[in-house]
Order: sequence, then C-alpha cells, then structure tokens
Amino acid sequence: MTTGWSVTCWTRQSSWPRRWGDGHDHYRTAFGPTAVELARVAAAVELGDGPQAVARHEQAIGRDGWRWLPVEHRAGHLIDAARAYLQTDDPANAARVLLRADSIAPAEIRHRPAARDVVAQVARDPGAPPTITQLAIGLGVL
Repeated sequence: MTTGWSVTCWTRQSSWPRRWGDGHDHYRTAFGPTAVELARVAAAVELGDGPQAVARHEQAIGRDGWRWLPVEHRAGHLIDAARAYLQTDDPANAARVLLRADSIAPAEIRHRPAARDVVAQVARDPGAPPTITQLAIGLGVL
C-alpha cells in the first residue's frame, strides 16, 4: 500500500462525515468530520509526520465536534497528540496534552499500555515539566 493510495482513500471517505455534520451525533457513533480529522492525526503519527500531526491536532480540537466526542475518544486522541509533540521535540506540549487526557479520562492514561509508555517517555525528557514526572511516578513507570 502506498501513501498516495492511502491519501486517495482518505479524501474519498472525507465526504461522508461532511454530509453527516459535526456535533450531530444522533446515533451515538461519534462519527463526523472531527473524528475523521483525529484519525488523520493518528495516521500522520504512525507515518512519522509529527509536524503534520501537530497541525491537524491543533485544528481538530478547535472544531465544534471536539466537545461532542466521548471523553475516552478525546483522551485517546490526546495520547496520539502527545506522540506527535514528541516527534517534533516538544515535551512540554506532550506533557500538557497527557495531563489533559488524565484529567478528562484518567482510566485511559492509567490503564492503557500505550499511554503509560508515552507518559514514561515524556517524563524522561530533560525538558519535561515536573507535573508529568509526578504522574509517571504515580503510575509506577518512572
């Protein structure tokens, strides 16, 4: 599978959520333009494109649909955003979004192995704020 093919698929699929609308979750699916944008952030992180992931993240969380997503979905996304910030060598913002995720859905940070790994990685960075170090110690990952 090539990146060009993936982009084509994403482009075609993005018309559905626009028709559905943002913030109109009548069937509790959490599907809409914001959810699709969050998936694009996750894809950019997996492809190692931190700058694109960060830009998309910052745009997505400003959308109306962001506040309508379940807190677990938002927290899961914030974990992806932390990974993106790490890819751009920005541990302070990585820590900020992880702490936000912990405040809105603590179980996502405390029980998800991938989240615990990212918390540990951020806490080990010399530029990390003390609050993330405290969280890491509390989780037993540091």
